[in-house]
Amino acid sequence: MAEKKSADFEKSLGRLEELVGEMEGGMLSLEEMIKHFEEGSKLVDLCSKKLNEVEQKIEKLVKKDGVLQEVPFETEDTE
Repeated sequence: MAEKKSADFEKSLGRLEELVGEMEGGMLSLEEMIKHFEEGSKLVDLCSKKLNEVEQKIEKLVKKDGVLQEVPFETEDTE
């Protein structure tokens, strides 16, 4: 199950990269740009939700002094 979620995340991220590349290429019509933007927005939301799930799991599984304890997940933004 975890492998499927990981594969879904990787697939979504790959598709998002494709969309951005096509949009940056400057060869799309306005209508295509709008469709790419809409699809990309949905993919960003999906990836963000999955990353939040992983963050929550990490917080729950961090060991401190040999005991599993919940500690906040620190990112570069929080340092």
